[in-house]
Amino acid sequence: MPLATTGTLLARATEARSAVAAFNVITLEHVEAVIAGAEAAGAPVVLQVSENAVKFRLGRLLPLARAAAASAERARVPVALHLDHVRTDDLLRQAPDAGFSSVMYDASRLPYAGNLAATAAAVAWAHGQGLWIEAELGEVGGKDGRPALDAHAPGARTDPAEARDFVAGTGVDALAVAIGSAHAMTTRTAALDHDLLDRLSAAVPVPLVLHGSSGVPDGGLVAAVAGGIAKVNVGTALNMAMTASVRRFLADHPEAVDSRPYLGAGREAMAREVTRIIGVLTGGTTRA
Repeated sequence: MPLATTGTLLARATEARSAVAAFNVITLEHVEAVIAGAEAAGAPVVLQVSENAVKFRLGRLLPLARAAAASAERARVPVALHLDHVRTDDLLRQAPDAGFSSVMYDASRLPYAGNLAATAAAVAWAHGQGLWIEAELGEVGGKDGRPALDAHAPGARTDPAEARDFVAGTGVDALAVAIGSAHAMTTRTAALDHDLLDRLSAAVPVPLVLHGSSGVPDGGLVAAVAGGIAKVNVGTALNMAMTASVRRFLADHPEAVDSRPYLGAGREAMAREVTRIIGVLTGGTTRA
C-alpha cells in the first residue's frame, strides 16, 4: 500500500487514546523485521532512520531510505517513514525527497531559548515542505554515549509550563518529553514519572512522544500510553534481540561462514520483539 504519513497515524492514535510504535532501523534486516512484526500484529508502524544511522551508512541517507520506502509500499499494514534525531539542517532538507513524512528535529542540547529559536526555524521550513515535525524539550539522555541526567538535575525533566510555551512558540506537531527514560538502556529498569506525564498531557495540545522506551518495563509503557503518550520509540530492544540471536547461532554453528543464516535468525528475533511490543501497546500480554 502507499506510504502512510506519521501525522495521520499519530492523529488516529491520539483520538483512540492509543500509541503508535516507532522502531529505529539500521539495516535492511531491521526494516524487514519491523514490517513483518507489524504485519503479524496487524498494526500500523513507523520506520525511523536516525542521524546516527545515516552516519553509519557512510553519511548517505538515500540507500536505506529507498529500501525502507520500497519495503513499506509492499507491506500489508500502514507504514510511515520518520527521520529521527536530526541535528543538521542539511539532513533535514534531504527528508522530503527521500520519502519521509516527518522529522524529529533535535535541538535539545541547546538552552531553552536556543532550542526554541532553532526548532521554530526548522518548523517554518519543514511545514512549507509538508513535513510533520517532532521536537524534544528537556533531555532524555543516553544519546551518543552520554549518560542520562540525574532525575533531579535542572533540565532533566520536561517542565509543563515551558512545554506549553515551547509548542506555542515553535509550532511543532509533536513533543518528545523527558519523564524518566533514557536512550540505549539494556535493562528494563526506567521508572517513569507518571504524575509529570499527566501534567504534560494537560498542558500540551500536541501528541507526546516517549524516547528511550527499550528501558521501560511493559507496565510502565502501558501506563504511559494511558497517560497520553501517542508515539513510543524503540531501538535498543531490537538490537539486543538481533545480537543475542546472532551470538546463539554462531555459538551453535562455529563452522558458519555464510551470513544469511545468522542474519535471518536475527531478523526473525527482531520481528518477534516488534510483535510483542506492539501487543503491549495495544493491550496485549505484558511482562516485567
